[in-house]
Amino acid sequence: MSRITSVEPIVLKIPFSDGSSGVGLMPTKWTSLEIVLVKVVTDDGLVGWGEAFGYFCANAVAAAVRDMVAPVVVGQEADDPAALNLALQRRLHLHGRYGITIFAISGLDIALWDLAGKRAGVSVARLIGGRKRESVPAYASLMRYGDAALVETFSQKAAGEGYTDIKLHEITRETIGAGRRGAGPKVRLTTDINCNWSLAETIAIMPFLQEIDLFWLEEPIFPPEDWEALKSLGRFGIAISAGENACTAVEFSRLVDAVTYPQPSVTKVGGISETIKICDIAARAGKTVMPHSPYFGPGYWATLQLAAARSEIGLFEYLYVSAEAVIDESMPRPRNSRLAIPDLPGIGCTPDPKIIERYRVG
Repeated sequence: MSRITSVEPIVLKIPFSDGSSGVGLMPTKWTSLEIVLVKVVTDDGLVGWGEAFGYFCANAVAAAVRDMVAPVVVGQEADDPAALNLALQRRLHLHGRYGITIFAISGLDIALWDLAGKRAGVSVARLIGGRKRESVPAYASLMRYGDAALVETFSQKAAGEGYTDIKLHEITRETIGAGRRGAGPKVRLTTDINCNWSLAETIAIMPFLQEIDLFWLEEPIFPPEDWEALKSLGRFGIAISAGENACTAVEFSRLVDAVTYPQPSVTKVGGISETIKICDIAARAGKTVMPHSPYFGPGYWATLQLAAARSEIGLFEYLYVSAEAVIDESMPRPRNSRLAIPDLPGIGCTPDPKIIERYRVG
């Protein structure tokens, strides 16, 4: 039995380039990866690393880890991540079940699973059901360029690198069509609308999306949790996906019948513990899980471990940008549209202290 002696949030800001203007996907210009590392130390000297969702909310999430999560868990046993996760959700529910609160809990949960694997000397995948595969198919998740020529160029570039699946984040007929031209007819093409359309706008564009053979349409409408409206779009024969904005297995039990592909995000949904529950829900419903994972920290590594253990997971999302640095240079990258899954103790991620020192904020 081990006990938690400290929980520390560490905010990193790592610049990236992607060929876009940086405008459109986030509230303001997006040119840096904001990573909230969660470092957990136990009394047996082990260190676990987690990641809480931090894009454009890193300081708030770090404060939640420091002021809400840490005081509750320091001194507690670290050996049962799922139990401690649930205890935290109960203790903190008055502060809001979802959003910043669950992002912070997600980071802790990933770190606890990392610790559990290290303590047992095995990968997290082996702890949660065993390794079902050595690699996972990956897709290139492009940024929003908002310019047809750029969309065509980058879609063609990704296809030329061997990606057989490409996701756009385009929201106009012109730019989505450019993505199909660039990717070519053999690549499976999807687009994430990030809730920019109304239901009427979505219905109106469906014939065009059918014409270009769109593989799936992601979060087309606002609000994203209008499950009945999403379910109604299934009649057009294009797969609907959603879930990156949903938190905990409770929400996924509601959305699973509305979409073809549920999309939990391990740094937002409640960590590995909640994602396991979501995979169980998807398995019962006969659905394939397409995790949301545009990360370069422990969230990336945790998603890979889940993909190794859970056959319900279909594709791995690889954010198609060039980061100035990654926190662990051994991070596997896609090759020929596949990602090798490490079989190291814990989640496999060992942050480089020099990278932390260089990019740490505050």
